[in-house]
Amino acid sequence: MAKLALVYGLRLLPGDELEGFEEAKIQLKDGKTASVTMHVIEGRTETEIRKQLMTSLDAFFEFYPEL
Repeated sequence: MAKLALVYGLRLLPGDELEGFEEAKIQLKDGKTASVTMHVIEGRTETEIRKQLMTSLDAFFEFYPEL
């Protein structure tokens, strides 16, 4: 299997300041572009946010059982 790269970005801000967001673009070496789906996780504590983030990450890797 080829070497993989997991592309991600994080930003923590007050939930009531978020009005909207768009997908992120990735430029590939062959000139093509790809997109990264953006997700919002909300919680009142670090523990709540971390739990949701780990659940989301686990679900993501279920799409790639061959890893």
